[in-house]
Amino acid sequence: MSTSTEKKQALKGAEWLIKESSPFETFIPEDFNEEQQMVKDMCNSFLDSEVLPVIDRIDKLEPGLMPSLIQKAGDQGLLGAAVPEEYGGLGKDFITATLVNEGLGGGFSFSVGVSAHTGIGTLPILYFGTPEQKKKYIPKLATGEWKGSYGLTEPNSGSDALGAKTTARLSADGKYYLLNGQKCWITNGGFADIYTVFAKIDGDKFSAFIVERGFEGFTQGPEEHKMGIKGSSTVQLYFQDCKVPAENLLGEIGKGHIIAFNILNIGRLKLCAAALGGAKRAATTSIEYAKTREQFKTPIANFGAIKNKIAEMAIQIWTSESALYRTTKWIDDKEVGLAAEGKPFNEAVLGAAEEYAIECAILKVFGSEMLDFVVDEGVQIHGGNGFSDEYIISKAYRDSRINRIYEGTNEINRLLTVDMVLKRAMKGRLDIMGAAMAVSKELMSIPDFGPGEETPFSKEKRSYRTLKGYFADRRGCRSKVDDEAGAGAGGADAYR
Repeated sequence: MSTSTEKKQALKGAEWLIKESSPFETFIPEDFNEEQQMVKDMCNSFLDSEVLPVIDRIDKLEPGLMPSLIQKAGDQGLLGAAVPEEYGGLGKDFITATLVNEGLGGGFSFSVGVSAHTGIGTLPILYFGTPEQKKKYIPKLATGEWKGSYGLTEPNSGSDALGAKTTARLSADGKYYLLNGQKCWITNGGFADIYTVFAKIDGDKFSAFIVERGFEGFTQGPEEHKMGIKGSSTVQLYFQDCKVPAENLLGEIGKGHIIAFNILNIGRLKLCAAALGGAKRAATTSIEYAKTREQFKTPIANFGAIKNKIAEMAIQIWTSESALYRTTKWIDDKEVGLAAEGKPFNEAVLGAAEEYAIECAILKVFGSEMLDFVVDEGVQIHGGNGFSDEYIISKAYRDSRINRIYEGTNEINRLLTVDMVLKRAMKGRLDIMGAAMAVSKELMSIPDFGPGEETPFSKEKRSYRTLKGYFADRRGCRSKVDDEAGAGAGGADAYR
């Protein structure tokens, strides 16, 4: 938990759309404390010393290599930053845990494996497990002794997560749930020890189960051959009367969607953090190349076109970083506030993430598309060499593409963002109508033709206020919510 003594919650979720913000109350990366910066530096050092030297071996899926690297990360405490100390973790605040995702985000396939383990592989049990389940599984997941995975997607169930066909039925003696079905695109599936698997009890009650490798009736398919993240283990899982002990039901019967969707709120923000880490390394690689590659007897870094590309990369990276850690601080403060009100650990974290679910969805979209822009420009800066496997920027280009697909496709997240804003407005959680009325009043008033405020960024501030006013006027003045914006509300939070 954060040690911050601040009690003021400046803005609720999405209120930045309709309210002014003070730069003096905005958390920025320069505000990281010494410990947080040390954690980030440790992650970067781990990539440089342990991961990048063997990245080609990782991409060839060398048996045992990825699990051993995840174990090494666990030995250094990098897997348990968000896990309370009572379960073998470090018990760090949300900002520090996010910094770990950024710091390890430039590790290509390794980043995917470790993020899946610490996120969807661990958090469902940590936040929704019984005391007995947490005591049994979390300490080993936090140290890397056991590796975690997550089974939600099916061949015919991606964005429509609640359309899953995998079933579960209680055995006659009541000791086991018998799972039948198939899961696909399962990250870490080839070597994980623990899986959170979703199935419908009696064909209609969407629920979650903790499945261990070795359970009778549980098998896996061969490794998928992918366009990118080749070193990330991705397999299909098969269940044929798989015997899962009744005590391994995770959460309540019929409430599996609550687990899936809440975990995804955090996962989307953490994906942005990992994309940020990858983008920073790709930009650095491109800058170093531009400084050493000569054409017409001068480094190409001296050419205006290359300078422009690097500048645009830096702008997008800075924007992503600023938005990410502003939101991360909001979530951290909200978590601290809920804990102070007496909420248990899991409810405080999930409640804080739900408050800023809109921001998490936006960050996922922007972060993934920012990374795609950076690596694309990186390849362009490298020219023909960027198309060669001998240059690591080509790997960054291929690996980045998946980020716009998982944790909910960017198309789904765009729909979800609008859906959540409108629903919060209709429920009174977000006063868009008030902001819209203020805009309407301003439009009807006599305009001020004076020079206005003339300070640094004054023109930009006026443009930003105008944009927010336009948004409020367009959304707040609607008399009817277009429910189609949230089409497939259940599927909007699908993993893939």
